[in-house]
Amino acid sequence: MKEIKTEDAIGSVLCHDITEIVKDQRKGPRFKKGHIIKEEDIEVLLNLGKEHLYVFEKDETMMHENDAAEILCNLCFNEYMKKSAISEGKIELTSTIDGLFKVNREELFKVNSFGQMMIATRQGNVPVKKGDKLAGMRIIPLVIEKEKMQQIQEIVQKPILKIMPYQIKTAGIITTGSEVYKGRIKDTFTPVIVEKLKEYGVEVTYHSLSLDDHEMTTSKINEALKQEVDLVLCTGGMSVDPDDKTPLAIKNTGAKIISYGAPVLPGAMFLLSYKGDVPIVGLPGCVMYSRRTIFDVVLPRLLAKDLITSDELALLGEGGLCLNCPVCTFPNCGLSKG
Repeated sequence: MKEIKTEDAIGSVLCHDITEIVKDQRKGPRFKKGHIIKEEDIEVLLNLGKEHLYVFEKDETMMHENDAAEILCNLCFNEYMKKSAISEGKIELTSTIDGLFKVNREELFKVNSFGQMMIATRQGNVPVKKGDKLAGMRIIPLVIEKEKMQQIQEIVQKPILKIMPYQIKTAGIITTGSEVYKGRIKDTFTPVIVEKLKEYGVEVTYHSLSLDDHEMTTSKINEALKQEVDLVLCTGGMSVDPDDKTPLAIKNTGAKIISYGAPVLPGAMFLLSYKGDVPIVGLPGCVMYSRRTIFDVVLPRLLAKDLITSDELALLGEGGLCLNCPVCTFPNCGLSKG
């Protein structure tokens, strides 16, 4: 850094905070470290008694934190995002829609392990609403080598972040269980599913009851598919009991089974399959009575048509135990973040 006359400081980068004291009103920084001095600042600085300033010496090999933050933002910025103005060298991103937030963890790691720079995001694979904060980024020092910023642009595959809008608009529900089909007990499962779907604007356009009979359930699933629903949900009959036929019924539709079982509690007996691009899901009984389950974890991804693999389901085990907190904050909690 170097000392220069305040009148000669236009365009220079301030090395330190400059405090302003207004009697009975405020005391605090009028200009902060890193501020780029403008022509209109000169009179203010002189009035603050600053006839000389300490500024960074201009170096064509270095980049100011504001310019570096823009580069980091561009590595993340994508459709359905809004960026903030730069404040203290930091830029934040917010969502412009309701959708599924995705993070490329490998590329994010490249940035955060490169040194002297950082990007902090909310957890990936979670639902976000319009206006939700997504990420913040900045460099650590006030200035950084231009070469280093060029290098990070070359090694990172962008965009690091993505928001997927929800695409599924209709669903079919097949409620299995002979006791329900024959009217012995009231169907209390379907209303729970309908409410969860309604949160995402999904309309149930097909609903049918089925006996604990795999052929009948298969027929009902195929009937729903013929009505071109975007998603099929089969409730009940997912345990290991011999008379629970739902997994066999789903298999007999010709759907590709991704996984029967998931390392999440509640929700271990969850089944995920696809018939073409239509998910066919077997929901365990816990979805009916537990506040949050595996269904809540995967539903946003299903609705965004974000293909789920068996490996991704296997990764849900870490954090897969719902703690049944007295005040539920899902999805802003650790449940199955993988």
